[in-house]
Amino acid sequence: MHRHFHTHREAHAAREFGFHSHRHGFGGRHGRRGERVFDQGDLRFVILKLISESPRHGYEIIKAIEDAVGGAYSPSPGVIYPTLTLLEELGYVTVEAAEGGKKLYRIAEAGEAALAEKKSVVDGIFHRMAEINERFEGPSPRIARAMQNLGAAIALRMRGGPVSAEQLDVLVTAIDEAAKRVEKA
Repeated sequence: MHRHFHTHREAHAAREFGFHSHRHGFGGRHGRRGERVFDQGDLRFVILKLISESPRHGYEIIKAIEDAVGGAYSPSPGVIYPTLTLLEELGYVTVEAAEGGKKLYRIAEAGEAALAEKKSVVDGIFHRMAEINERFEGPSPRIARAMQNLGAAIALRMRGGPVSAEQLDVLVTAIDEAAKRVEKA
């Protein structure tokens, strides 16, 4: 039963990280829609490799993966943190408390051994990531997420009940200021 739990979590992570849906932005001249970069279980090796290069926090891992594929994909915390927990349970990483209540992940001997055993697989994964980085010309998924967050926040507030003239002025000012900052960026 315990092994099934790991397998289920890993399968979820692989599906989430597999570039198999249109929402990940592949298609057009330079990409192939539906392309899979990672097979089931690959995410743990990507994370292990990144941690082996230097100890990292979860957010740093997310950012490193996004950078490695040129912004073509940004894994969610809901994929990264369960995989980090799995790696810790397998004894592949150790966790230590860091400033601000964050967790810092370090590679363990078992993790180094797993990377060495699967070196050709890991090299292949990172090679595919580099190819995607070279081909991808779309906007960062972080921009799309931020736009969705703003739209959702506005919709939620507008559905939350009557808005006074004063509250409306605050909302409009905040949105206009955000637009100006984006234009200047």
